[in-house]
Amino acid sequence: MTDFSLIETLRWQPADGFIRLRLHLARLSRSARRLGFPQPIDAVARLDEAVAGAAAPLRVRLTFDAQGRIEVTSAAFVPLSPETTWTVRLAETRLNSADRLLRHKTTRRAVYERARAEYRPDEADDVILLNERGEVCESTITSIFLDDGTGILRTPPISCGLLAGVLRTELICQRKARVGRLSLADLDAGTLYLGNSLRGLIRANLIRN
Repeated sequence: MTDFSLIETLRWQPADGFIRLRLHLARLSRSARRLGFPQPIDAVARLDEAVAGAAAPLRVRLTFDAQGRIEVTSAAFVPLSPETTWTVRLAETRLNSADRLLRHKTTRRAVYERARAEYRPDEADDVILLNERGEVCESTITSIFLDDGTGILRTPPISCGLLAGVLRTELICQRKARVGRLSLADLDAGTLYLGNSLRGLIRANLIRN
């Protein structure tokens, strides 16, 4: 399967450079190796080129294909306010936990696009997907975290059929999050957060239809 590209979406800030760059590069390299792509040896140089002369926060998107081609684009980025709360809903679309490609961030996004299209933008800021067993997996653009009162966030294992998110990896390594399966009943009983490397952690309010 080579009809797709790997993706990394990074946040760049003037005072800090690329946020979580090491983790992004590690994920890209790991996915390339497991999927039979060449190694992205020019990734750092191409990223640096994309932000040369920038003076404001940027959203930087890198794609890398099976032929070793790298493309980088950038756009202005406005960070979310810490007080932001997203409204999220459940998708009817289900993820297949046996699909190992879900563990990699790629341009194959049809299942996420179908899920997002189930609600208008004014009905939901994002949509949560379950797998075929009804286990909570991820949203269309973020990892899922639950504050269950233990002091450590809980996030679903990738074996449920989800992406190994960069923010997720960081929080697990910092022991601020632990892996544990989540049900809808768990979400109802705790405090829900969504998050990715670009936006950070976002408080979320799940509306059940």
